[in-house]
Formats: sequence, C-alpha cells, structure tokens
Amino acid sequence: MFKGFKEFIAQGNVIDLAVAVVIGGAFTAIVNAVVSSIIEPLVALFFEADAAGNFGPQLTNIYGNAVTFPLGDLISAIISFLAVAVVVYFVFVMPMNKWKERQAAKNPAVEEETLPNEQELLIEIRDLLRKANTDS
Repeated sequence: MFKGFKEFIAQGNVIDLAVAVVIGGAFTAIVNAVVSSIIEPLVALFFEADAAGNFGPQLTNIYGNAVTFPLGDLISAIISFLAVAVVVYFVFVMPMNKWKERQAAKNPAVEEETLPNEQELLIEIRDLLRKANTDS
C-alpha cells in the first residue's frame, strides 16, 4: 500500500502539479490585491456603481428599477486568472521543462528493441510454413 503511494508521489507530474497549486494559491492573493486596488478603480471610472457597490453598465427594467451588470467582478476575475497563469508558467513550468530537457540530454534514454506486433508475427509464421511446405 505504501509502496504504491510512494511511487505515485515520486512521479514528476504530481510534484509539478503540487508546486503549481501552492505557488498559484500564494500568488493569487497578490494578484487579487493588485486587481482590487488598481484595475477595479480604473473600471469604476467608466461605470457608475449601484447601491450594492457593483459597477458596470446599468439598464432600467420594466418596473423602472436600475439593473447593474457587474462587469467589474468579471474583469477582475479574468485578469486575476491570466496573471496567475502567466506567472506560474514562466516562473515554474518553463524552467522545469528546460531542466527536464537538460537532464534528458545528459542521460539519453536507451531505445528498447521494438517487438513485432501480432500481424507481423502471423505473416512471419505464414511465410515459414509456406517455405517448409515447398522444401519438402
């Protein structure tokens, strides 16, 4: 049971994923702070906030009440996602891939002899049987 778990944890992809999740989570707080303190006020310059503090385009419904489409939250979420994805890729994924390439270049994998597939084996057997029948 523990041997299987150890092999699972030792796989490179699992470790890469764990690092990306931890760093992404930590970096998300920074990105959210930047978005809420810089991006949201910039969006608020173009749209008026409603009573709940949401800002975005406002339309009047059939009852005469103003309805706000909170684009600020959507824009903030998109920018946060893109910023985290870019940082995780350039800071962690790309260097890890380059490191793996260097390790692979240092230790070239030994190519295993490819075994014939079932159809190739059957053809070979057929040819041997034909040859044996013509020789006798």
